[in-house]
Amino acid sequence: MKKHIHVVGAVIIENEKILCAQRGASKALAYMWEFPGGKIEDGETPQSALKREIDEEMNCTIEIGEAIETTVYEYDFGFVHLTTFYCNLLKGTPTLTEHVAIQWLAANELMSLEWAPADIPAVKKIQEALGK
Repeated sequence: MKKHIHVVGAVIIENEKILCAQRGASKALAYMWEFPGGKIEDGETPQSALKREIDEEMNCTIEIGEAIETTVYEYDFGFVHLTTFYCNLLKGTPTLTEHVAIQWLAANELMSLEWAPADIPAVKKIQEALGK
């Protein structure tokens, strides 16, 4: 039986651009793009997990806004339950610690990247909401 992995992703928007992060070579889904975030640990709410993950992964403090999308996607390694949230940077500049690259893109540019499949429904919803 495949495991169920509950994760969160931050859709960080600054100056009408959205932060996109590229996974590293040693990770599952190597070199695909995602919204930064990570696993929800026991006892954490999705929001507290997201604050912790962005602090650890990007050395930033964020304010979490409304939820965008919850997607369940079956990968070969298990089922990923991804919930994404709109976020604002409160403190810090995103730093590469877990990812190999970041880009700031307008909503209408997001599909120029190769996204991890679980992130695509959120990308489409963001484009509908912000993609002028």
